[in-house]
Parts: sequence; structure tokens; C-alpha cells
Amino acid sequence: MSDVLALVEARLHTTFGKPDARAAVTFLGADRIEVLRFTGPGAAPGEGNSGEAVVRYVTLGMSAQPMADPTAPLADPVRGPRAELVLTVRPGRADTDKVLRPLAVLAASPQVEGLVVAPGASLDTGEPLWPGAPFTSVLVAEPGGLVEDLELDAPMDPVRFLPLLPMTPNEAAWKRVQGAAALEERWLRHGTDLRDPLRGGVPLG
Repeated sequence: MSDVLALVEARLHTTFGKPDARAAVTFLGADRIEVLRFTGPGAAPGEGNSGEAVVRYVTLGMSAQPMADPTAPLADPVRGPRAELVLTVRPGRADTDKVLRPLAVLAASPQVEGLVVAPGASLDTGEPLWPGAPFTSVLVAEPGGLVEDLELDAPMDPVRFLPLLPMTPNEAAWKRVQGAAALEERWLRHGTDLRDPLRGGVPLG
């Protein structure tokens, strides 16, 4: 487990540099989850708009164990999808550092609730992501564009770094009916700034 997390942290340092802050949260019945904060230009390798400042919050600990299908009679301790969560926001507009605990809760959900977190899923925090945030849930986006998958020794699955896109309650309800692809298309069509921590909801009419 510790070897996997050491490799994950090394990949994050290679991609984003050294974290400027980190916090740890421990939940009953789950391993410790850390959240690392990286502050820097908005572009990781391969992204555009390199001069734009952003803050990235990345979990560390979720990938220590593979996610298990809750319907399986026995959890495989080696095989199964592994992931960490990545949230990117613009700094200075809100107290987004308060997202550390909600992020850790989401990262612990595979251990605590038996969830398998995958692209296209909705994750609900049950509370605003940070004070004054219009978001209480996130859409799990496709990995690979921000942080490359981390290959592990066989037979372990690679660690995938899953971007989280905050959703307003109306967007989350619309997504449940129309699907993740439709919501992402609507965001794209309206030029929605998904990194704005105080953005309004996209028109859904």
C-alpha cells in the first residue's frame, strides 16, 4: 500500500511540482486520506492557457486499495480499479481550502460505502464544497488529460487520476436524466468556466 502511494505522490510531484499544503483525514473503518494542494499555472503538460493561476486539490490514499464491486462476494485485494481525485479551481474568489474534508469523504467512499468511482458518475457531498459554494456534488470526468495514468506492477490495475467538475443542484438533477455527456456538451456550448468557484448554473432550458 505504502509503495503505491509513494509512486502516486511522485507522479503528482512530477506533474505539478511540490505541494504547498497537505491535510490528513481519518474515517472509521477506512485508511487515512490526505489531500494535497498545488498552486501554480493553470496548465499541466499538454494543457493550454499556461499563464492562468489555479489551485489543484488532489487526494492521496484512495488508490491504496482497489475499488471492489459491492455485489462481489469477496473483494480482490490486488485486482480492481484504483483512482485518486483531482479538483481544479481559480484562487482568491472563495475559501476553497475548506474543500479538503468533502474531498477526503469522497475519496474514502469506496472503502466506507463500497462505491466504484468511475467517469460519468455523480458524487454528492451533502453540503457545499466550501463556504458559499453553489455546488454540493461533482461530476467525475475522464482521466488522462491532466495527470497520466500510473502503471503498477501486474496484476494491479493502473492508478487513474479522475478530474472532478462541480455541479449545481439543478445541473446534477438534469444530469441524472440527460446523462453526463449531455451536461458536458451544455457546459461547452455555453463556455462555462468550470474552474470558477462561484459560477452560476448553466442554462438548462
